Amino acid sequence: MCTEALKSLGHAGPSNKGGSDRSPPPTQALAGWADQSGRRVARESRRRKLLRSSHICSPQELLGQPKKKQRCSSATGTAEEEGRGDIASIQIFPPELLYYIISFLPVRDVVALGQTCRYFYEVCDSEGVWRRICRHLSPRLRDENSGGHRPWKRSAILNYTKGLYFQMFSGRRHIVSKTVAPLLSHGYRKFLPTKDHVFILDYNGTLFFLKNTLVSSTTGHIQWRRACRYMVLCRSAKDFATDPRSDTVYRKYLYVLAAREQAGAAVLGCSEAPGATAGSRLCDCVEVYLQSSGQRVFKMTFHFSMKFKQIALVGQEAERTLLLLTEEGKIYSLVVNETQLDQPRSYTVQLALRKVSKCLPHISLRNMHSNQSSAVYLTDEGAVYFEVHSPGVYRDLFGTLHAFDPLDQQMPLALSLPAKVLTCALGYNHLGLVDEFGRIFMQGNNRYGQLGTGDKIDRGEPTQVHYLKCPIDLWCGLNHTLVLSHSGEQGKDLLGCGCGAGGRLPGWPKGSASFVRLHIKVPPCVCRVCSTRECLYMLSCHDIEEVPAYRELPASKAGLPPSDTEAMAARACEEYLSQLHKCPTLEGRMAKMKEAVGTMPLMTFQKDFFWEALDMIQRAAELRDSPPSS
Repeated sequence: MCTEALKSLGHAGPSNKGGSDRSPPPTQALAGWADQSGRRVARESRRRKLLRSSHICSPQELLGQPKKKQRCSSATGTAEEEGRGDIASIQIFPPELLYYIISFLPVRDVVALGQTCRYFYEVCDSEGVWRRICRHLSPRLRDENSGGHRPWKRSAILNYTKGLYFQMFSGRRHIVSKTVAPLLSHGYRKFLPTKDHVFILDYNGTLFFLKNTLVSSTTGHIQWRRACRYMVLCRSAKDFATDPRSDTVYRKYLYVLAAREQAGAAVLGCSEAPGATAGSRLCDCVEVYLQSSGQRVFKMTFHFSMKFKQIALVGQEAERTLLLLTEEGKIYSLVVNETQLDQPRSYTVQLALRKVSKCLPHISLRNMHSNQSSAVYLTDEGAVYFEVHSPGVYRDLFGTLHAFDPLDQQMPLALSLPAKVLTCALGYNHLGLVDEFGRIFMQGNNRYGQLGTGDKIDRGEPTQVHYLKCPIDLWCGLNHTLVLSHSGEQGKDLLGCGCGAGGRLPGWPKGSASFVRLHIKVPPCVCRVCSTRECLYMLSCHDIEEVPAYRELPASKAGLPPSDTEAMAARACEEYLSQLHKCPTLEGRMAKMKEAVGTMPLMTFQKDFFWEALDMIQRAAELRDSPPSS
């Protein structure tokens, strides 16, 4: 069989030479293979020329992978080495071209690109890139900026991160919603919710009026939507305030501190500007608007020499006191009757220097906070001065009426703190302070646990909350407190304590005497929080000029906890002793003793030792008391 097959193959070889319809001879096949190899070499040559002329690197280099070594002839190897020397990256592009390319990226991607290396950090931090990004974000930002060291970058980030979020306490769906964003706003600097609407002040001094209206949903039903329409209320505003009580029902009027061009010299307390004379001056004024419609009902114009930067309200409607902080750090006040603001008339009011500026003329006040019956003043040096007008609130804040004078309610009271105070939050009868080391101190009434100290004992002096540090924002309400803090590298958490009735502490309907994490999704750039009876508000806007002001706590001050904590521990031990005396059985006493050991600040192995020792004592006592077996 094998020999026959070999013979047939050997006989078939010569017979194929003369067949025209058989396979081509070996010479023709070799020629075809040479043509294919030549075309392949030509394609490789054209590709190398294209790479050399366009300076584009290979896909492996773009991905950061090492280039694979390939065997090649001497001619092709020389050509590849020459082409390899001419390949370059995107870093050789002209700066103008890089600015143009990067300006089309979103702000988030530009910030991420700047974190890759030092070169791209310098490119992405240049004002040329951010000027182009501002032109893409908003037409209004083409010819204006926010000032500061990097104005265009600040403007772009302010407008990219701005937003006002809220979550309703009532209803079935508890989700975070976003209000309408005014296109003409330049970031968000301050916001204030009222009974029916929300007011927002931007960095250019424009005050926006966000309305609640009835709109048609996608299913065709009419529904009530919160803050879905907006209008410009006024411009050149410096600050605004309303009734300081937590219940928005009392917020009927909105007081706006603004700068206006006045003809001639303005007269203090005029309800309208006087007749036009030669020349005009820029004077500060207070304009009063109805929060329901945005209609202006009253206006007070001050002398051009008086320049203010903040406004606050104290007192009831019939005797409303306006506190005005000047640029020099002095406090002036005047009294207005809100019940008569809707009556058109002109009269003069008396602007008087507040007693805190009279008694302490050498200090300069930086900020002030107020509620219905008290006010807090912060100085440039970080000192805190209190002003209380009600004996009940004074007793809640200080625990005594020893120094309260009903005939001199404007007398400032200094609070003793171990460090400089940066921010402050004032509730109805409790107070929160944050010092330069990021420590939180609480003081006042603690009936609902709104101080976050873990108990419901009132504090007449500032008491530190040891498990919280470096908050982003602190807010105090009627009987609960909110703290916005960092969570991880980029996340944020909202913590709360106090009364949880009405859903004001989402996820904790019964409230908490300690700060607990609320069940709410916090947007990444939130910087301010505020709560009303109906919903929780969160303001989002990142300002690169506001750097963290907290410092590291020195080792000399990071020692033992204050004596107040030791007193609390002593009271807790006395309480457990009294409960042990009341237990009639040995098992009850052992269970109560284990509970006391669990609450003590001991290490884990120490607690385990005490618990095991108590179990041994209990078993020994049971064996001793058991009757002997017969």
